[in-house]
Formats: sequence, C-alpha cells, structure tokens
Amino acid sequence: MAFTLPELPYAYDALQPFMSKETLEYHHDKHHQAYVDMGNKLAAEAGMAEASVEEVVKKSHGQNQPLFNNVAQHYNHIHFWKWMKPNGGGKSLPGALQTAFDSDLGGYDKFRTDFIEAGKSQFGSGWAWVAVKDGKLQIVKTPNGENPLVQGATPILGVDVWEHSYYIDYRNARPKYLEAFVDSLINWDYVLERYEAARG
Repeated sequence: MAFTLPELPYAYDALQPFMSKETLEYHHDKHHQAYVDMGNKLAAEAGMAEASVEEVVKKSHGQNQPLFNNVAQHYNHIHFWKWMKPNGGGKSLPGALQTAFDSDLGGYDKFRTDFIEAGKSQFGSGWAWVAVKDGKLQIVKTPNGENPLVQGATPILGVDVWEHSYYIDYRNARPKYLEAFVDSLINWDYVLERYEAARG
C-alpha cells in the first residue's frame, strides 16, 4: 500500500505559541512529505510496496538502511502529529494511564523529568519515547529515525528531537521545547488509545 502524507489533525497555527505555523509547514509539508516520497520509491524497489508501514519498518531494520530511515520516520511522524493537540499536556492523565505511569514510571513528575532528560540527552537527531514492552511502560531514546518497534516494544508517546522540529521556535534550546511539549502539547487521549492498543 502506498504511503501517503496524513493531514494534520488541527490547523497549522493551532499549536502556537508552543509550535509555530512555520515549523508545522516545514516539518509536515516538507520533511514528512520527503519521507513519504522516498519511502514509496524505496519500498517499491525492495518489493515491499504492498506491505504496511509497520511491516516495512521491521523488515528493513538492519537490512536496508535507506528504506528503514524513510519509512521509520514516516511511521514516527504519523503518530507525532496525533501526539499533540491545542491546550494539551499537563498532569491530567486518563485513569488507566495514570495508574500505569504511577506503577511503571514512578508517577507523573518522575515521568516528566525522565522523559525530558531522555530527549535532552539524545545526542544529535533522534526521538524520546514512552513504550510498552512485556506489558510495562518504559522511557527510551533512539537515534535518527529508529523507534521502539525494532526493540520489540510499542511506542505510545514520542517526541521528535531532530532540529527541524524545534529550531525555528527555540533555536538551540532543546530543553525548552521538550518542556513545552510535555506541559502544553501532549494529547493524552491519543496516548491512552495507543496504550490500550498495545496492551491488547
């Protein structure tokens, strides 16, 4: 199945002042579109044009780096846009998530500290994640386009720490971007949806 660029689930200016219209126009319309276009080309060349995005990510990992890079980034961004919403973030987690965060991650405040630290300490480009593995939540970071799928886990929340995700708005202040993401942008309803799907 051909990969397509999903529409943003909100207006380009809906996440201001935490993420600008200009950032979303570049990040979504240019960067994500480029991953889709190259991913389609490379998937077709590899005989995987009919495979799902998750299948291509898993099959290409360690086998076909250019294909993996583009399709993993497509997968990451499909969810990244949904992991944000206007007036998001904050400590009000849906009940099942709150319980899991308390038992597996030491509660919201510890999650906030550890998740921001994972994003800050990822050297160069990459992502910070909350993922479900063996039924438990864990916070991990990955380089470039890698994601928890290739570690046998299911991501339920991720933040993009490639510079194109924040440089227009925050310049080199990655920690401020991460704080804004957690405090003001996270769509906890979508995190819960992903959590429930991961738990089966």
